[in-house]
Amino acid sequence: MKKTTAFLAAIAISCIAASARAQTADEIINKHVEAMGGLENWKKVNSTVLTGSINQGGTELPVTVTTLNGKGFRMEMTMSGMVNYQILTPTAGWTYFPAFGQPKPEATTDADVKESQDQLDAMMDPLIDYKSKGCSVTYLGKDQVEGTECHKLKVVQKSGKEETLFIDASTYYCIRTTEKAKANGKEVESVTTLGNYQKLPEGVVFPMSIETEGAPITLKSVQINKKIDENIFKPDEKK
Repeated sequence: MKKTTAFLAAIAISCIAASARAQTADEIINKHVEAMGGLENWKKVNSTVLTGSINQGGTELPVTVTTLNGKGFRMEMTMSGMVNYQILTPTAGWTYFPAFGQPKPEATTDADVKESQDQLDAMMDPLIDYKSKGCSVTYLGKDQVEGTECHKLKVVQKSGKEETLFIDASTYYCIRTTEKAKANGKEVESVTTLGNYQKLPEGVVFPMSIETEGAPITLKSVQINKKIDENIFKPDEKK
């Protein structure tokens, strides 16, 4: 009888601990969403057009990223006078980088299209309305990012892709993400640093500084709900 009681107690403690972890994660997520402008404002966002530049070895290259929620993503970069781009839709994707000698657009593999579907999220934040996106979130405790205390959250996308978000414990902005992905058959980890958060006229807050693998992007403007011509999500066959 004592063994049974102890066993049930252990189960109860385990369930309480799991519940506490889930509650903590949701509390952090709720504070993060509020810091980013609130769920009500973000649910009104159907498209984003980001305009800025990427610093490539001291040279500023114009960059435009257009996202139409659930329908299309296009990242366009001008280099050596040539327009290079990456396109993604729910069913296909293409890359075209003539600056690196690529003669024509190449189709993205089905596996990469499936794994990259989170790029079609105009909110560009997996924690905003995460349950409806099919994401699961686990609280991993606290950590330090260059001296800043952060809450550490593991996010698993609907596609199965995993990333870890570091939420500043004082501002509740996400200041760093790490993501596991496959490249040439090997799993690699990419680190993205976010900063210079600014509130837009639509009430949402956006990071104007984004740096991945030593390639900093400085955003000059973020347009919300601009009308998007869906033809930009198709490769230019004339190239």
